[in-house]
Amino acid sequence: MTWALLAAALCGLGLYGTLAAAVPLRRLLGFNLLGAGVFLCFGVVAARAGDPVPRALVITGLVVAFAATTLAVALLRRLAATRD
Repeated sequence: MTWALLAAALCGLGLYGTLAAAVPLRRLLGFNLLGAGVFLCFGVVAARAGDPVPRALVITGLVVAFAATTLAVALLRRLAATRD
């Protein structure tokens, strides 16, 4: 129950950060918070099911999210360099 509430709080904070922020890096951080909340929610459901396949999907999703975040930060840095 506690983990589900934490997942909902992360999703809410991430959604607010994604929609309310004007700076692209803050929007990216909000989007990552949203993703962390979704992955935590999936993890809670996977732990209750006891099946290892959803857990493996959550771990794979975390790796893909990390790679996408790295790419987004690199693109934001390049965008900031071209504006200067």
